[in-house]
Amino acid sequence: MGRRIDLNCDMGESFGTYTIGADADLMQHITSANIACGAHAGDPDVMDRTVRLAKKHGVAIGAHPGFPDLAGFGRRMIDFSPEEIYRTVVYQVGGLQAFCNVHQVKMQHVKPHGALYNLAARDRATADAIAQAVYNVDSSLIVYGLAGSELLTAGRERGLRVGSEVFADRTYQPDGSLTPRKESGALIEHVTTAIQQVEQMVKSGVAKAVDGTLIEIEADTVCVHGDGTHAVKFAKELRKALDAGGISVRAIGS
Repeated sequence: MGRRIDLNCDMGESFGTYTIGADADLMQHITSANIACGAHAGDPDVMDRTVRLAKKHGVAIGAHPGFPDLAGFGRRMIDFSPEEIYRTVVYQVGGLQAFCNVHQVKMQHVKPHGALYNLAARDRATADAIAQAVYNVDSSLIVYGLAGSELLTAGRERGLRVGSEVFADRTYQPDGSLTPRKESGALIEHVTTAIQQVEQMVKSGVAKAVDGTLIEIEADTVCVHGDGTHAVKFAKELRKALDAGGISVRAIGS
């Protein structure tokens, strides 16, 4: 395993007068930002503002498309056909790409959000639809997906570069999937525990599942969630620990 990792965070998830996440503070500690595209969160003003903020801090920009479900924050399943998934991903990625063009910064990647992300991890038809959408919009874009997922396989088969994503603050099942949020123990609350998990994944290529077994895992990029109570402290401490551990923290496309 290489001693290099990208640190990504979901951002631009405010909407109208509602502010979600501490984007300005978090942007100082990450290397890639997944910006909501107006479906599960975000709006044109927020998208524009977040692209400008990422450019200011030299943070790589990615589109973060999800199911059009503001009320459920994109975490509820919607029974879309593969064709509908393809069109909504094209629409959302294209929208954020327009703001990138306006601000003369290149988009680096695409990472699905929430229920769409989880569906693409296990369902090949959904994964194919997303990969095709990304390829058709811009074949130089990197697809971020759960380590070992169908989305990464679909992306590779389309000739796209992929980023195998792991999570700092989520626990894993023995099959490599994330523990569902509704289950007890799904989230890692302690910074020290999260840092230990990330270092093990990056340095050793394994993660400890909830039942204690070790699962092989490929880590190109680590996600930290920006909407937690201690999100900024969490990201700051993680970045500090990775730097101290001799792990190079930089965007995948750099």
